[in-house]
Amino acid sequence: MPKNPQQASGLVEMLVRSLVDDQDSVSVVTKEEHSGIVIEVTVAQEETGKVIGRQGRIIKAIRTLARATTDDSVEVEVLG
Repeated sequence: MPKNPQQASGLVEMLVRSLVDDQDSVSVVTKEEHSGIVIEVTVAQEETGKVIGRQGRIIKAIRTLARATTDDSVEVEVLG
């Protein structure tokens, strides 16, 4: 059974909302490109550090979880 890319998007949104203080500033857009799925996460400028984490550890973990939820190639980008 193929895994749904919308599951990855929903998971990323839930994780990011739990990390930031201003949950209303979180926006998640899923785009399908030739190389796979791109999930663009937009948060308030001052909250990007919370999503990225020290040395990128948090965003790496989010990317790993997103990739585990779908059969397609998934990339998660954080926009401030």
